[in-house]
Amino acid sequence: MGESGDSAIKTTSSYSSASFAVSRAEQASRVLVVCEHATSHIPPEFNQLGLSDDVANSHVAWDPGALPVAERMAEELDAVLFYGTMSRLLYDCNRPPEAPSAIPARSEVFDIPGNANLTQAVRAARVAQVYTPFSTALSDEISRHRETLQLLVTIHSFTPVFHGVKREVEIGILHGEDARFAQAMMQTKPHGAHFCIRLNEPYAADDGVAHTLDQHGHANDLPNVMIEVRNDLIATDADQRAMAHFLTDWVQQALDMFIHGEDAA
Repeated sequence: MGESGDSAIKTTSSYSSASFAVSRAEQASRVLVVCEHATSHIPPEFNQLGLSDDVANSHVAWDPGALPVAERMAEELDAVLFYGTMSRLLYDCNRPPEAPSAIPARSEVFDIPGNANLTQAVRAARVAQVYTPFSTALSDEISRHRETLQLLVTIHSFTPVFHGVKREVEIGILHGEDARFAQAMMQTKPHGAHFCIRLNEPYAADDGVAHTLDQHGHANDLPNVMIEVRNDLIATDADQRAMAHFLTDWVQQALDMFIHGEDAA
């Protein structure tokens, strides 16, 4: 991948800019895999938003393990992979500009000094630097592959303990305005799967997490789903590979059933 100023550099298989990257862009795939919170990177000019190293690299800044899982799923699905390259504390690309949580002044128990009391001009600059190129490029990818695309799937991870409460759910299947594919996944949940799998947990659309699904999936009449994986289950390379394989098989089975059902309708 290459980069020159704010412009994206394209090759046959990949391209990138400051706020996003695309792999396997040449694929005529029926699936587009998205990972919005792939990295904790904060450019030096932001002085780490005033955070300690521990907080700036913790789960509040990114989704640990999500990108390796997304990468391997894209390989197994022969899919295009689109992912964010900046910390969600700088701007959360799964939130619209008007959402307060897009540039959070506080995340869980942590104050974010570099996001406190921002002027509208500073917020607008953040949107222009991070969100707009990310969202525009994702729209472009969908348009470019629209003839073959049948599914948008976003990959996230979540912390095992939230505000001091242990989470039992291990894999969450989430939807926004279009629930069809999430329901197809729940209907094709692998028999004998040893994971605790739940619909719309640990988050749901009411928590504001369905922006990418609705903006880039539902608005384009593209079936979509968000997959959340508890991050202690994907902490090692071996775990990431195993989870990616499990999810890939499941998504393929659900997509085959979904398409067959759509054609039969």
